[in-house]
Amino acid sequence: IALKVASFFFSFNFVFCLCLKDVGLCSSSTATAEKEPDGLILIGKEDDIKRSGRATAKVDGREVVVFYHNGKFHALDSRCYHEGGPLPLGEIEDIDGQACIVCPWHKFKITLETGEGLYEGVNPMEPSPTPIWQSKGVKQRIHQVTVVNGKVYVSPPDLSVSFDSDYFADKYGNNGDVPMEK
Repeated sequence: IALKVASFFFSFNFVFCLCLKDVGLCSSSTATAEKEPDGLILIGKEDDIKRSGRATAKVDGREVVVFYHNGKFHALDSRCYHEGGPLPLGEIEDIDGQACIVCPWHKFKITLETGEGLYEGVNPMEPSPTPIWQSKGVKQRIHQVTVVNGKVYVSPPDLSVSFDSDYFADKYGNNGDVPMEK
């Protein structure tokens, strides 16, 4: 039975990756973005990213994912700050009024707007503690997105400030592979 489950899992992942490749989510379709004269880095056409909801590109040697959600573009390092999970494969959820990407590996929640890691915490001093969403602080590097004449650009990262996600951006920066499993 374990062999059947494993076979199904790998077959599903293979088909899933093929589907994602068609909309530009697998890193096999990740392009190395070109830097424009003004320093901005072209990611892709606005309409294409709106249609697929996300795109990945190499920005100064690191893989970045651009999401289009609820009428806004957001860009983050594509590797989760926790253990390097592939954020382009995650689902976007509304958590406590904030759009968040949920890492597919360990379900860590990261706000698209600020890069904060969120968790549900309780106050053990309360008689019946109720979990509430709290911030761990900014964990994921976000990148400024600019849209000009139907094209989406990302500003190069300011590396004078470090974030937890930098470790995995550097670790996977050379090959950019986004494995489907841990």
